[in-house]
Amino acid sequence: MLDNLPHELTRLLDGIKEIARKAGAEILEIYHHGEYDELTKADETPVTSADFASNKILTEQLSQLAPEIPIISEEMAPTSFETRKQWHRYWLLDPLDGTQEFISRSGHFAVNIALVEDGWPVMGVIYWPVEDVLYFAVKDFGSYKQCGDEIRAIQVGSVADPKRIKVAISRVQNLQTVARYLSAEVEPEFTKFGSCALKSCMVAEGLADCYLRVGPTGEWDTGAPYIIVTEAGGKILDSQYQALSFNARESLKNPDFFVLGDQSLAWPQIIKAHATKRKY
Repeated sequence: MLDNLPHELTRLLDGIKEIARKAGAEILEIYHHGEYDELTKADETPVTSADFASNKILTEQLSQLAPEIPIISEEMAPTSFETRKQWHRYWLLDPLDGTQEFISRSGHFAVNIALVEDGWPVMGVIYWPVEDVLYFAVKDFGSYKQCGDEIRAIQVGSVADPKRIKVAISRVQNLQTVARYLSAEVEPEFTKFGSCALKSCMVAEGLADCYLRVGPTGEWDTGAPYIIVTEAGGKILDSQYQALSFNARESLKNPDFFVLGDQSLAWPQIIKAHATKRKY
C-alpha cells in the first residue's frame, strides 16, 4: 500500500523516520553513558538533558525538512492559542516519551513525531531506540512496524471472549485504579509496560486489546499514537467515549483516555465511562 503513497508524503515520511532515528540514537548514547541532568518541571514531572538533546535534533531537522510547518513540542515554550489556532498543519512532538522509564532504566521509552492537519493527526512515527523499532502510519495508507529493513503492516487483534481481555497499563500504575473502570464480568490480563506511545502500539499490533490511561498526559503523547492506532483499525477516545481533540483550546493537556482495539466489541460495556476531574 505504501507503493501508492504520493511523492510529497513519501518525502516527509522518510524524512521524519530518519530524524526520529537520529534523536533516538542521541537518547541512547546518553542512556548507555549514564550521565545526564535531571530536573523537575512546573507540573512536577521529570525532564532530563536527554529530553532536551532529542528536542534540539527534532526541531532543527524538522525545520530543515519542512521550513513552512510550525512545531509544538513538549520541551518548547508554548505558542499562544491565538497564534496556533491559525495553523493548518504543524508537527506535534514528544522528544522522549517515557522520561521516567529512561530514568528508571527500563528501556521503555520512545520518540514521537506526528503531523497534524486541520485538527487531526495524518502521519505519525514512533521510534523505540532500545529495540531499534519504528512504528509509523499515514492517513488512508495503513499502519506499519519496521525492524531493520523489514516492514510489515500491523492491525489490532480480534477478541474471542470479551470477558477475557489483555489490558496494557503503566509499569507504575496502581492496578486497583484501573480495575475499577472495568466491568465486574471482565477477567483482565494486565501487561505492565512503560511509555504511553509504546503501549498504544501494543494495541495497534494486537499484543494488547486495550490500554487505559488514567493520569495526566499532553497532546504530544497521543498525536503519533492516534494515527497509528486508527490506521491499524482501533480508536483512541477520551474516558467518556468522545473523540480527543488537537489544538482546539489554550491547554494542550489530555483527559484520561482509552486505546481500544477490536471495534466489534461493545467497549462501553467492558470499560466504564468516567469523567476526569482534573481541569484542562
